[in-house]
Amino acid sequence: MKTVAVGSFMGSMLEWYDFYLYGTAAALVFAKLFFPDFSALGGTLAAFATFGAGFFTRPLGGLIFGHYGDKLGRKSILVLTLLIMGVSTLLIGLLPTYDSVGYWAPTMLVALRLLQGLGLGGEYGGAALMVIEHAPKSKRGFWGSLPQIGSPAGLLLATGIFTLCSLLPEDQFMSWGWRLPFVLSALLLGVGLFIRLRVQETPEFEAVKSEGKESAMPLKDLVKHHPRSTGLAVVSRLADAAASNIFNAFALAYISQQLKLPDTIALTGVIIASAVQLGLLPLFGKLSDRWGRRQLYATGAAFTCLYAFPFFWLLNTGSTPLIWLAITIGFSLCTGLMFSVQPTFFAEIFRPEVRYTGLSVAYQISALLAGVTPFIATSLLEFGDGSPWGVSVYLFVIAALSFLSILRLATTKDDTLA
Repeated sequence: MKTVAVGSFMGSMLEWYDFYLYGTAAALVFAKLFFPDFSALGGTLAAFATFGAGFFTRPLGGLIFGHYGDKLGRKSILVLTLLIMGVSTLLIGLLPTYDSVGYWAPTMLVALRLLQGLGLGGEYGGAALMVIEHAPKSKRGFWGSLPQIGSPAGLLLATGIFTLCSLLPEDQFMSWGWRLPFVLSALLLGVGLFIRLRVQETPEFEAVKSEGKESAMPLKDLVKHHPRSTGLAVVSRLADAAASNIFNAFALAYISQQLKLPDTIALTGVIIASAVQLGLLPLFGKLSDRWGRRQLYATGAAFTCLYAFPFFWLLNTGSTPLIWLAITIGFSLCTGLMFSVQPTFFAEIFRPEVRYTGLSVAYQISALLAGVTPFIATSLLEFGDGSPWGVSVYLFVIAALSFLSILRLATTKDDTLA
């Protein structure tokens, strides 16, 4: 189990490092580098629009790689998704800017962002299932939470490296310093591939294969046998997806542009919050083995509802410690509670022959729906003349819908995966 968990964690960390790195750069530098002809607000909206573009290909990646993950196995697909994410991120770091090639620069940026989304769309389900389908029933929640650590670890690494690079003189940072975190992904890609290639296929898939039960059309069988569970899983995950984008990408832009505070305050807050979340995810996973996945997931959604307004109250104080506290609470008690048990909870509601497809589709469709959150939040901020009340209402409504959907899903912790 340790070998399997480390393999899934390393691959997951690289995938999320690549994805979060783009969000950080979109919030802080892409508007100036790729959309200099826009106003400050227009450039930010355009940068966040490219950030959202990656979410449009995530469902497609989930469909394609989920299909072949259920037909050919989890391991081979995970190697391919890792390559797609790693190479596309490296190429972003080598892109010419608008000043060099004009509109070709944002065009190439969007194309590579779409590739990132495609790779991540297939990564999530496979990385989770590699661990969950190996794990004993009594500890499935704990082991299933370990690949999730890759998200805060990737965010911690991406934000930390980006923060270090931002300490360069501004002209050097805007010229070549911002590229370094993207180019460094090549090193992480090599390490991730080495570890992932050493991991064995899951017993659950081997059993399906040995019995000749592989689905010829996993998506068709998913729609036929699991329509209700798939729909409820999509809506249930919206709270986590929307809150994550607000507490991370949108908060970075809000603190630096609306509150006129140094970028390092927001970046440091994300680093602290990621470190705390990294330590809490396994604890929440272990608690789910005792109390159940649905209970913890519903608690996270309910807390997100309650926190939608206080989050911005804390940010608006302008106090650095309170800003850090605001981001940390959001990462820990809102997204952390939901994210820790999410893959195990969703995996347990799908049959093994369509599980990769079901998990990927449910996760990535919700990611698509919530992927435009930074864009919507920025628009609501403009509509409210700089007041974040509209953003809070938006988050509250999304979290409430998720909470109601979670209550309609079954308690699964005592079920066998077969």
